[in-house]
Amino acid sequence: MFARSESVRPCAEFEFRAPEPERDDPRKHSDGKPERPRTPGASGKGPIARTLLLLGVSAIAAAAASEALAQDAQLPPLTVEGTKPAAKKKAAAKKAPTAAPAAVAPAPMAAPTTAAAKAVAPSEVPYTVPAGVSVVTGEELATYGNGSLDDALRAQPGTFTRMSPQNAGLAVNIRGFEGSGRVNTNIDGVRQNFRFTGHEAQGFAYIDPSLIAGIEIERGAVSTAGGAGALAGAANLRTLDVQDILLPGQTVGGLTSTTWGTNSQRFTGLAAAAAQSAGVGIAGAVGRRNPADYENGNGVTVPLTFQDLYSGLFKANFQINEENSLRFGGVFYNNDFFANSYYQQVISNTFTAKYAYKPIDNDLIDFRLNGYRNEVTMKYGTDASPTVGTPPQGSSWGRVMDDDGWGFDVSNVSRFRLGGVLVRSEYGYEYFRDDVDAYNRYQPAALGGVNPSGTSSIGGAFSETTFSQGIFDFIAGLRYDTYTLNGSGTLVTPLPPLPVGPYTVDRSEGGFSPKLTLSAKPYTWFQPYVTYSQTFRAPTISETLAGGSHPGATTFAFQANPFLESESQEGWEFGFNTAYDGAIVRDDIFRLKADYFTMGIENYITACPAPGGAVYFCNAAGESTVQGVELQSMYDAGYVFAGASYTYTHTDLPSQTAGFGAPNYVPEHTAIGSLGVRLLARKLTLGGRVSYFSETDVGAVNSTPGPGQPPPYASRFMPGYTVVDFFSNYTFSENLDVGLNVNNLFDEDYTPALSTTFTSPSGQCFGSNSPGCNTTGIGRTVYLTAKARF
Repeated sequence: MFARSESVRPCAEFEFRAPEPERDDPRKHSDGKPERPRTPGASGKGPIARTLLLLGVSAIAAAAASEALAQDAQLPPLTVEGTKPAAKKKAAAKKAPTAAPAAVAPAPMAAPTTAAAKAVAPSEVPYTVPAGVSVVTGEELATYGNGSLDDALRAQPGTFTRMSPQNAGLAVNIRGFEGSGRVNTNIDGVRQNFRFTGHEAQGFAYIDPSLIAGIEIERGAVSTAGGAGALAGAANLRTLDVQDILLPGQTVGGLTSTTWGTNSQRFTGLAAAAAQSAGVGIAGAVGRRNPADYENGNGVTVPLTFQDLYSGLFKANFQINEENSLRFGGVFYNNDFFANSYYQQVISNTFTAKYAYKPIDNDLIDFRLNGYRNEVTMKYGTDASPTVGTPPQGSSWGRVMDDDGWGFDVSNVSRFRLGGVLVRSEYGYEYFRDDVDAYNRYQPAALGGVNPSGTSSIGGAFSETTFSQGIFDFIAGLRYDTYTLNGSGTLVTPLPPLPVGPYTVDRSEGGFSPKLTLSAKPYTWFQPYVTYSQTFRAPTISETLAGGSHPGATTFAFQANPFLESESQEGWEFGFNTAYDGAIVRDDIFRLKADYFTMGIENYITACPAPGGAVYFCNAAGESTVQGVELQSMYDAGYVFAGASYTYTHTDLPSQTAGFGAPNYVPEHTAIGSLGVRLLARKLTLGGRVSYFSETDVGAVNSTPGPGQPPPYASRFMPGYTVVDFFSNYTFSENLDVGLNVNNLFDEDYTPALSTTFTSPSGQCFGSNSPGCNTTGIGRTVYLTAKARF
């Protein structure tokens, strides 16, 4: 059920194989080390029987496929496209107008599909899928004004982000889990595995929000492509394509969007063009934004929050014939900003090549092969007020971190009958490899600081089969994921049985991750479901091989831990979907999705004191529990619309440590509500949104004084806050829209939950609850946007 291969060697060339510890204590052994992980498929709770059952289900489905060729029943896939939705059946729900606050976007990770989900409009998908799925469209980003991915994601249930006032990267948090691959964040289906250890999130995705056409979020286990190694879920950011730029019926067209913002937000621009003819579609776009330092709600300038971003993309799509298609794409990002005490430049390039084959007369074949590459480079310049070096440049001046990743996924979907049971089986394999090189171009001896070099890979075979009969759907998913990790480093203190000095690591490990869902639809408007799942996450290069010392400090050292175990999760989710038309008036629509989840986590990786006084990543002993409630709903009567989301999260996970990562607890309560009207023949949209976040726990470790240094926070809880936004839009024609938005309408003085603290070059504190510290939430800001199509 669980396989591993491990080699950790000091340079003296004796080989060490980590021993299996005795399980005499359920939480911790006498030597102080946490016990070995009960990984998915090895929890001691009947995993062998469960896994054999799931393997049998997939085998039966595959064997039956050859006898199903004569069957004419089909179970079409649940497609979520940026194009116009597929034609609905007469009974299908009315599509919400484009300004409605709930909508959907495509993603390579396929949501579970049922017979009842045929020909579903994109805006309906979250309310028909028996899983924790939420979606955001480009229209929603435009409705709320400034195109902030953080604001858009935080408005979804169970979804959050770590916000840095300075770092321009996106760090997605699902159900209180973030960083180091706990959430797979993708751009056009390509993993964004850039990892970073410092006073920030432990991983970022870099993308210009102007290029985003939609986002899909899947909370919990993902048993199809995109789910390998993810502990808590996945998010995919889909970028603009031909169908997002052209108006219906156009063969050549363009799109421009210009936004001007007060509070030093300046101009943001996007220009895109596309053409299609005879099965060939070409698209291109360029973006530009360069905001300066903004002011918080108290009128204080938050320093060094500027950006200087250039971005772009291209898409080339070829419909070879009715059965074959090829799609190529590239997304480009080049940004200069200040973060983690240094001026930085980040360059990120993402490339995709996708092939699809679907025979017209064969329901057993719906084949896809996707290849991709991702390149991220972070370069350090000087610090804000350098005092180290001759001439002074800063102790980390010249640091470079390169992450070159490549991968592929291959899958097929077969649809057939087993007697009276409709079957849809999706199966395949995915693989991704990262080669990380951390070095210093001006100070070679400094290397990458705490951030190490190394190689890692993650891959997995997967199968997800849906059996539909009557009102019931049973979805059986199974993954077998493997990972490898290779690298070397130097121990600054002994880590028995390894002595001080150089060492090498060569590890591989694998395990099963099952997922079972049972849903029913006793009424056309009501769908309850229950899901059981297991997942695991492998330790990253940054966690396993961390080293070096804190910049500017000679006694604060970081230690590697070559013996880190994989995190594992076992959990349940109970939920329901409600879709009701004509709730109040004849043509209105009401949608509601609700769920309760509970997750048991073992071997959670966090910072610990290492032998000899250093700090290293370790596995927390015992099991931690994360549980919560998630709600999302929408109502649309045409002339009036509303949306709401609510999340309750309770966790006893160990806190991450500021400086060796960042605090990870989300607010216990988050509630977002929006209300709007459409006037003047629905050309004018007016509305508002209220966002409430309760107080946030930063962890006892981050509010307790350490040896010789003050804590980053004066007390354990950051205050809660409420922010009100205003949005409006006027449609002159299908070619021209103008929007006026006011974010933080009442100029609330606050620091966003889960945001990074820092000290300015002048010594001012920002983002903490320490006495005299300034807030970092952006003050009242007005955005004026004009969008034209031609």
